[in-house]
Amino acid sequence: MKRHEAREKALQALFQIDVGRIPPEEALQNVMGGEEADSFLRQLVFGVTEHQEEIDELLRANLEKWTLERVANVDRAILRMAAYEMKYLDDVPVKVSLDEAVELAKKFGDTKSGRFVNGVLSKVKDALHIQE
Repeated sequence: MKRHEAREKALQALFQIDVGRIPPEEALQNVMGGEEADSFLRQLVFGVTEHQEEIDELLRANLEKWTLERVANVDRAILRMAAYEMKYLDDVPVKVSLDEAVELAKKFGDTKSGRFVNGVLSKVKDALHIQE
């Protein structure tokens, strides 16, 4: 499974976890349709759920005129996943995480999601003092 596809599946699982309040393993089974989830997909889903408190604090600190709870469900899942990658995964370049998140937002969000996600994650990148 390519990482782009893993991110799409992770987004779908994280959305189910957030909105449907289902356990991560069940969400993974739902999106994989009986197939085995690859290690990167599992790392994203379980990493976000394990570090969600810290990730949400990071996102709250970088949202302007928005509360995290008011952010669209799909955008919130994308932001959480990208912030997790940026903060915890050293083997993924920040630019890749940011670009992938914007692409997911354009595909699954509304017309303004791409710009919104890009703006928030740019602030997150600065807050984490990440150099490209």
